[in-house]
Amino acid sequence: MKTTNFIPSITVAVLLGLSAGVHLPASAVSTPITEQAEPEKGPHNGRMLREGSFALELAIFETGVPPEFRVWLTDNKNPINPDDVELTVTLTRLGNVIDDIKFISQSDFLRGDMEIYEPHSFIVTVNASYQGKKYRWQYDNLEGRTKIEPAVADAMAIETAIAGSQKLHQTIPAYGQVWLPPSAHRTVFARFEGVITHLNVKLGDKVNKGQTLMTIESNESLNPYEIKSPIAGFVAKQMANSGEQTNNRELLVITDASQSVVKLAVYPSDYSKVSQGTLVSIKAEGSLVNTAGKVSFIEPKVRSDQARMVWVTLAQQAEPLLEGSFVKADIETASFEVPLAVKKIGLQSFRDFTVVYAKVADEYEVRMLELGRSDATWVEVLGGLPAGTEYVTENSYIIKADIEKSGASHDH
Repeated sequence: MKTTNFIPSITVAVLLGLSAGVHLPASAVSTPITEQAEPEKGPHNGRMLREGSFALELAIFETGVPPEFRVWLTDNKNPINPDDVELTVTLTRLGNVIDDIKFISQSDFLRGDMEIYEPHSFIVTVNASYQGKKYRWQYDNLEGRTKIEPAVADAMAIETAIAGSQKLHQTIPAYGQVWLPPSAHRTVFARFEGVITHLNVKLGDKVNKGQTLMTIESNESLNPYEIKSPIAGFVAKQMANSGEQTNNRELLVITDASQSVVKLAVYPSDYSKVSQGTLVSIKAEGSLVNTAGKVSFIEPKVRSDQARMVWVTLAQQAEPLLEGSFVKADIETASFEVPLAVKKIGLQSFRDFTVVYAKVADEYEVRMLELGRSDATWVEVLGGLPAGTEYVTENSYIIKADIEKSGASHDH
């Protein structure tokens, strides 16, 4: 087991911040101190603790079993019967979390009664009693931990969140185009042929349903009559002007852009995941805003590339998507609550683990995660992180760099 001094190091974040001209107080920068010599190792690769002729070797054993403490005892270098020694080990973890470990005799060693869960980062306090004499040792065994002053964390935009329950939305991607169905367009004709005496709208004007578009004087009766808009929308085409004869032709086309539909291509591997009513999030090319919709129709045929066209009806929106726009969509295939999740952006690698960095005051330490289901933003946590933990989200790579710089390692 290797003892690593806890050194509030000058993080890479500080150096970057200083080079960018960010002013940091003097207290935000710490001076590294010299690391102590390697502790003495015993024959079982554990840490040797000695006082007078009495010695014990404390090792974390994890071959074929979850990590646990094992202790071998000697007096004047001669093995001691484990039954003759009373021993307790207290581990004080970040945030003053205490693990009290008791020991039972097994073969020629003492075996701890609880798993030493990751991270193996704690202050170790050892209390032993042998032949009426008490012994006590204490040392730091820290890994995956660093300290960053609040001013530095603020300067480097390190952000945190509280781990808790979350609703996950699993999706499949799809691409398509905005399309207007025939019902979105109305062509305006004159009921009776005549002269357009007043044209009240022009190309591009917005109109309301029932609004007067023009007045026509009938050629037969010479009486005027009005043509009103059959729908709300805008004047998409203007083929006539005031003073002209109607001549049994198209005069205007009114288009209701709010009826826009998105047609998405869905390929065979995803056919079974999409049905009517499925929720869809859509983003048009060049837009920063997501538009919500639902699958309203699935065409009963396939294209030459074997894609089926899925129609998505959009929710009411202030600015309708433009006809012909290319879009990217996320079609929701599952939605479920999980009791604990973290943001994917906060994940980093540490040894063979995927981790987040827990924050306690101005100290940060790895938390090894057991992960479950995920969506584009969140990932379910099955183990390794208590609910309510504050953890780093944005710029977690800075914490990783600082920990790697400090050299805190995992060594039994």
